[in-house]
Formats: sequence, structure tokens, C-alpha cells
Amino acid sequence: MTTALVSLKGIVKRYVRGKQRVQVLHGIDLEIHAGEFLALMGPSGSGKTTLLNLIGGIDRADEGDLLVAGQRINALSARQLAQWRARNVGFVFQFYNLMPLLTAEQNVELPLLMTNLTKAQRSANVKAALELVGLADRASHKPAELSGGQQQRVAIARALVADPTLLVCDEPTGDLDREMAEQILDLLQIVNREQRKTIIMVTHDPKAAERATRQLHLDKGRLPGSSLAA
Repeated sequence: MTTALVSLKGIVKRYVRGKQRVQVLHGIDLEIHAGEFLALMGPSGSGKTTLLNLIGGIDRADEGDLLVAGQRINALSARQLAQWRARNVGFVFQFYNLMPLLTAEQNVELPLLMTNLTKAQRSANVKAALELVGLADRASHKPAELSGGQQQRVAIARALVADPTLLVCDEPTGDLDREMAEQILDLLQIVNREQRKTIIMVTHDPKAAERATRQLHLDKGRLPGSSLAA
């Protein structure tokens, strides 16, 4: 049996909206195994991105336990959580979030500036990451000189360059046409299968979800029938 890399037990998340306190997640129980490619689906407002942000350490749960690789991340201080996130999580967003004045290689290098790697080591890692996503020949190009699909490939290289435990993707194909979306999904499958990276992807797209090894559907902050699913 594969190892549970991510374990959520009784996860509850609430937000304050005006004078109302709204509960977004209702006692989520879930295990995600090492090497999985999980697609999280559901209508807008179902809590998909909230759940992804909790797993990625961007936000905190109000109740419950959340463990990643044995680390109870909801017990960490803000500084400890930031350090844990930098070491363990690679993020891919819908709109790339690249720095417009930096080249592709400089954008990919950004996560490594918080490490103790030498300049030569950083350069080697950046080169390997760009080669993995097929953009070694675009290393000196700035985002405006790249297509949307190429920008997303740079974002994926940036997410992978520090060799994270977990890759979290929030609508990674949502801003792309179908052809470019398929290329990005091909790349994510390669990263999952050949690099053995665990991937959690939020998507509205059923075709994108079909690329995952498992699909879960959130419904009003609940995962019907998914409690501790294998």
C-alpha cells in the first residue's frame, strides 16, 4: 500500500464576510498518497481552492489536523509555515504570476534565492527545470515574449526547481486554449509519472480531470463518500 503523503482529519474552515461567519469546509477527511495525481472538482464556491490553499500551507484550518509527510502543518508558527512551504510545496496558478521584468531563467530561480545553494548550483537547477518543461531555448526571454502556454511551462519549472514534496495547481489550464491546455496536461502527467511528483489540481475542466489518477468532487464544502479514500 502506498504511503499517505497528505492526511486531513476533520478539517473545518470558516471566513468572516461582513457580519456573517461562513463555514466553507465541513469536516473534511482525506488521504492523498505519494505519487498520486489528484483532481479536485466542484462548482464555484464549493471550497476547492480553499482546500488547496490549506494543503499548500497558504491558509490555516480552524479545526482538525492536517499532516504532510508526517508534519502537522497547522501547528506551525507563521515563520515556520513559510519555511516549510518554501521547502515542500511548488505552486502553479491559473495566471502564471511571473515577474514581467525578469527572464524565464530568472523567474525560475526565484524560489532558490531563499536556499543555501551556490550560484552555480542554482544555475544548474534552473537549467534542468527549463529542460524538463522544454524551454531551455527560451531561458533569456521575458514573459511578454512567450505564449500563454510557454509562460505556464515557466511557472511549472519554477514550481519544480526546488524539488518540492508536493505540487499544487489551481486551474493551471484555465487561461489557455484547448491545444495549449493539452500540452500543459501532458507535462503534468510526465512530472507525475516520471518525476514521481504528487500533484493536487483544482479544475473545472472534466477533460483536465481525466488526466489525473483520481478525481474528487467537492459539494458545498463536503467530499461525499471520499472520507479517507484510497
